[in-house]
Amino acid sequence: MSASRPPHVVIIGGGFAGLWAARALAKAPVRITLIDRRNHHLFQPLLYQVATAGLSAPDIAAPLRHILRRQANVEVRLAEVTRVDPQSRRLQLGDAGSLGYDYLLLATGATHAYFGHDEWAKHAPGLKTLDDALYLRRHLLVAFERAEAEPDPARRAAWLNFAIVGGGPTGVELAGTLAEIARHTLKNEFRNIDPGEARVRLIEAGPRVLASFPEDLSARARRQLEKLGVEVSTGVPVTAISEAGYQLGDTFVPARTVVWAAGVAASPLAQSLHVPLDRAGRVVVQPDLSVPGYPDIFVGGDLAAVQSQGRPVPGVAPAAKQMGRHIAAMIRARMAGKPTSAFRYRDFGNLATIGRMAAVVHFGRLKLSGLLAWWFWLAAHVFFLIGFRNRLIVLLNWAWAYWSYQRGARIIFGAPDKTSSDQ
Repeated sequence: MSASRPPHVVIIGGGFAGLWAARALAKAPVRITLIDRRNHHLFQPLLYQVATAGLSAPDIAAPLRHILRRQANVEVRLAEVTRVDPQSRRLQLGDAGSLGYDYLLLATGATHAYFGHDEWAKHAPGLKTLDDALYLRRHLLVAFERAEAEPDPARRAAWLNFAIVGGGPTGVELAGTLAEIARHTLKNEFRNIDPGEARVRLIEAGPRVLASFPEDLSARARRQLEKLGVEVSTGVPVTAISEAGYQLGDTFVPARTVVWAAGVAASPLAQSLHVPLDRAGRVVVQPDLSVPGYPDIFVGGDLAAVQSQGRPVPGVAPAAKQMGRHIAAMIRARMAGKPTSAFRYRDFGNLATIGRMAAVVHFGRLKLSGLLAWWFWLAAHVFFLIGFRNRLIVLLNWAWAYWSYQRGARIIFGAPDKTSSDQ
């Protein structure tokens, strides 16, 4: 650092941790470079709504440049960081050269984990980005179209078999919404098939869905899913996935649509630090969220493995936001020559929606399910969306879907994938 220029803070990743850190440094005497390989901030908790045609991509995303347009000390750069060199304090930006830093925040998030079966990825897409959501939406809608045109009953049934692997919040939300689409949204729109006969199965290898919730709420969630028409399978893992279907225990199930919601792995960028990582590839950080041996490097969001008050910090949006603000405060402390402090996570509870007027909420001693929990979930998600326009559009879309059962983003576009153009 030089006395003639402000410290250079580089933030890799425009998600919750990165964006909240940048905002928290708005009045700090630093210059900030925010780097992301995509030009937008994404509200991931509603990504499944884009995948299931309830919302359009711009409803849950906003350009990073637009969000930070009034923050004069931030420069946004569209690039992909391929390597971090902690010794020289430089980043390799693909083919775009390198960039130095005084303080670094790694907040590149997580990707899909297939537990050693990466070959399943092409047959069971996951849901982490807008590209994933748009691909999945096209695949889901095309499945009904292919079933409509298929004269063979067995092949038609395979097109109408949908499996979601993983009983966490994403899997539960996808399964419930897909069942509603089949039984309500698409009703009376086809001539050769009854979409309501589609088979939607949620598969969880563990003993229950929503394992991070109390057992009674998990049981209520299962009952609400089954009321919507979802088949819930627990205690038996999927052992094989192919284009033709999946293997569940000793049974092979023909299915042309399998969605992966079972596991995540940290961004591989962390490996270039050559520091201890946990089994998921996350950086085992110090209590103040800095990297051991490198007090100028911090890690936040899904990439950080940290405990707060003796418990692991979950990989959820509120935790990432809190990490971003804490890291900004730690950078200020380091600049002022003051000691840093341990990160303390404030748990704002767990929420998961299951379908129309059905959700579960756990906050301390408060446990809600059903309609009241659904309203709670809706209010929380609309409140945390970035931008008044997005909040208004989402509310209008949900109001329309509530009264009409219709989903307004059902246009199929883009090149058909291999599965959807089956012979």
